[in-house]
Amino acid sequence: MAKLLSASFLPIPNSKSRLGYEDAERERGQLRVRIRCSENEKGEKRLSQQSSWEAKDAEGRDYLYRLGKEADNMNIAVGQRAGVIDSLFAGNFLGKDSDIVFDYRQKVTRSFQYLQGDYYIAPFFMVNAVCHIVKNYLAHIINAKVPLILGIWGGKGQGKSFQTELIFQAMGVEPVIMSAGELESERAGEPGKLIRERYRTASQVVQNQGKLSCLMINDIDAGLGRFGNTQMTVNNQIVVGTLMNLSDNPTRVSVGQDWRETDMTNRIPIIVTGNDFSTIYAPLIRDGRMDKFYWQPNLEDILNIVHRMYEKDGISRDEVERVVNTFPNQALDFYGALRSRTYDRSILKWIDDIGGVENFGNKLLKRRKDQSLPVFIPPEQTLDALLESGYSLLKEQQLVMETKLSKEYMKNIED
Repeated sequence: MAKLLSASFLPIPNSKSRLGYEDAERERGQLRVRIRCSENEKGEKRLSQQSSWEAKDAEGRDYLYRLGKEADNMNIAVGQRAGVIDSLFAGNFLGKDSDIVFDYRQKVTRSFQYLQGDYYIAPFFMVNAVCHIVKNYLAHIINAKVPLILGIWGGKGQGKSFQTELIFQAMGVEPVIMSAGELESERAGEPGKLIRERYRTASQVVQNQGKLSCLMINDIDAGLGRFGNTQMTVNNQIVVGTLMNLSDNPTRVSVGQDWRETDMTNRIPIIVTGNDFSTIYAPLIRDGRMDKFYWQPNLEDILNIVHRMYEKDGISRDEVERVVNTFPNQALDFYGALRSRTYDRSILKWIDDIGGVENFGNKLLKRRKDQSLPVFIPPEQTLDALLESGYSLLKEQQLVMETKLSKEYMKNIED
């Protein structure tokens, strides 16, 4: 302070000319700058003496540090995008985005452009799935406890995931879809954090794009179920705890940042599929957290679904009914596999047309751009061809169930 006072009362030269006065003022300013710089070298530099951005809390952390710790934006690539940084550093020689795969890597939602055609949605399935989605979006005005999770379970190959995707397409839902393979990791806590991140991503679809969204986990019992003496891992426990916490607090979801009162997440319905929910931790599937419905298509549903599948091939409903009656008690994927099996002969003929199996790789992958492959002619679907394929598939099923070569390899195995 004494230095500043001495600088303030620096004597003005005796000359009363304007030039002498300006020289004195300049000398005073330079002296003040030197004094402040010498003081800042001893302490920390500040942007402004009046700024609260650098004000320290009791732990010595400033306001900017606290904002960063509370931020829910974990996107570290945001600084590489044009409009965020100066155009001098973004440039045009690599495009506007320095990270050229940014848009594709961040796309975790699912669209259904590949679902082309008129597919059949079972009424019972639609009622349960649509009601669950709508109830969760209206939960704030419904005077009742609305479970966040819908568990669709049933036999293998009955179209649980496919029927759900058809409903998403019909409703205009842009879901975030996970599989059981993402529920385990070599890092402890990673799958639980991934579920929370995907949940928040679905919330951002609702908030930023104005579209309905949903979090879907396929085959959850394969990732969380207990079969025999399978080991329970820490990640299994964390995933179960994460889903239970989401069910109890669907609008307060953290991915590692500190809590803020204003950090509220949109409520996003969760749909899980599986074959046997009795293998899952019981408190997760209890009423109030998870609505459950067993999906077993009846004969009418099977006929309608299979008929829509073969309708474009010219197969009549009576012929579809004969195929279904010939192979009863089969899952829906069996009737889809019939059509695939009928293509075998046409594919073998196409391979012969391009020069045989020896030249298949070169013809397919190493041909010039101006070279075209022989035209593939799909087979004509007939009732006899479908029945022939069905008997072939049925024989393979019986061989798997009856042969059981594992008994031959391990003689001491118990029956």
